[in-house]
Amino acid sequence: MLMLKKTFAALLLFACAFATAQTPSPDHWVAIRAGRLFDTKSAKLVNNQVVLIRGDRITEVGPAERVKVPAGAEVVDLSQSTVLPGLIDAHTHVFGNGPDLEEQFLRDSYQYRTLTALANAQKDLMVGFTTLRDLKTLGASYSDVDLRNAIDRGVVPGPRMQVSTRGLQATGGFLMNGYSEELSLPVTLQVVDSPWAARQAVREQIAHGTDWIKLYAAYQFHFTEDGKMIVPPTFTAEEVNAIVDEAHRRGHKVSCHAFGGEGLHNCINAGVESIEHGVDLDDGEIKMMIQKGIYLVPTLYHYQLDREENEKKHHGHSVAEVSERSFPKAVAAGVKIAFGSGAGPFPHGSQTKEFEYMVKFGMTPVQTILAATTGAAQLMGWQDRIGSLEAGKFADVVAVSGDPTADITELERVKFVMKGGKIFKNELK
Repeated sequence: MLMLKKTFAALLLFACAFATAQTPSPDHWVAIRAGRLFDTKSAKLVNNQVVLIRGDRITEVGPAERVKVPAGAEVVDLSQSTVLPGLIDAHTHVFGNGPDLEEQFLRDSYQYRTLTALANAQKDLMVGFTTLRDLKTLGASYSDVDLRNAIDRGVVPGPRMQVSTRGLQATGGFLMNGYSEELSLPVTLQVVDSPWAARQAVREQIAHGTDWIKLYAAYQFHFTEDGKMIVPPTFTAEEVNAIVDEAHRRGHKVSCHAFGGEGLHNCINAGVESIEHGVDLDDGEIKMMIQKGIYLVPTLYHYQLDREENEKKHHGHSVAEVSERSFPKAVAAGVKIAFGSGAGPFPHGSQTKEFEYMVKFGMTPVQTILAATTGAAQLMGWQDRIGSLEAGKFADVVAVSGDPTADITELERVKFVMKGGKIFKNELK
C-alpha cells in the first residue's frame, strides 16, 4: 500500500509539473508580427498587423505602428505569412482509428482507445485545429470526458474539446454488421426506445459530463435504381422531441446525425442545433433550417472517400453524388455552415482536405474560413473565447505561407500552430 501511495504521489507530481509546462505564465508576453492577418469581421486580409498576447489570451490586435510591444516580449516573426484564428473542426471522432471500428470496439480496452484518441486529437492540433467538437466515443463510454478534462487541466497537450459521450440510438439504429445473430454483442451507442427512456438517457449523459447530446435519427440507407436515396428513420418524432426538449431544459445543445428523410425532418422540427451530414436536403428543410438558425455540418470529403465503395453497393449511386446536389442549394439559400470533417473513419490530420471540397461544391474560400472559425465557434457557443483574433479571446493562432482567401488549399499546409499562447508548431522560422 505504501508503494502504491508513493507511485501515485510521483505520478501526481509529474502531472502537475507537466501541466505547468503546458500553461504560459500570465506574465509572459508574446508579439506576433503578421504580414497578413485574416480579420473575421471584415472577412478580409489586413496587412502589417501585430497580435499581442499575455499568458494565454490576446490583449490587442492592430497595425504594427499602433500596437506597443512591451520590453522583453517574445517576438514571433510571421511577417511573410498569413495569420488566422485557430481552426475549429466541429465534427470529429477521435476514438475512431480507421474503417474497422467494430474490430477496435471488440478488441481494445477503454484505456487503450483513450490513448489513441489523445494521439488523434494531437494530430488534429498539429494541422491547425485548436478546437474540436467530438461527436461520440464509438463504444468507449464516457472516456471523452476524461480526455477533455485532462487537456483542459494541462495534464496532456491537445486541442480544446466539446464532447458528446455515448450518443443515442434506437434499437437497430447503429448495427455491428457481419457477426452471428446468436452472439450477444455490445452496442456502440446508448439505446433508448421511448420518450421517457430518451429523457433518462439525456439526464445520465449530462450527469456524466457531456457537452452535447448526439442522436442518430437515421442511419441505414439505400438507393432506388434511378438514384433516389431512401433513408428510413430510427427514432419516432416523439422520441426526438423528448431528447431535444430534455437537453434544452438543462442548457445543452443537440447534434443530429441524419442523411435525409423523415429522421432529418424530425430533428429540424424539434429544433436541434446542428444537422450532421444532411446530404439530401429538400427545399422545405432548407427553409426551416434557415428560419430556426440550425447549422449544417456537411462532412463532404468523408463521402468522397467512400464514393467507389458506395457505387459498387448501390447501383452506381453514392452519398457523395447526393451531397453534391444538396450542399450547393443549402449554401446558396443561406443555411449556416460550420466546418466539420467526420475524421475517424479516415485518418486524423488529413481532414484539411474538407476545405477544398467545400469550395468545389459551392462556397467561396472566405466562406469556408469563416465556417471553420466564427461559424463553428458560434455553433459551439464559444464565440466569446475562440474563432477570431480579438482582445480577450484565447491566443489560438495558425499561419500559412500563402493566401488562403485566393487558394483554399493553403489550409492543407498550416505551418504555425499556437494554442492558448503556447507554440506547438513553427515551420516559418
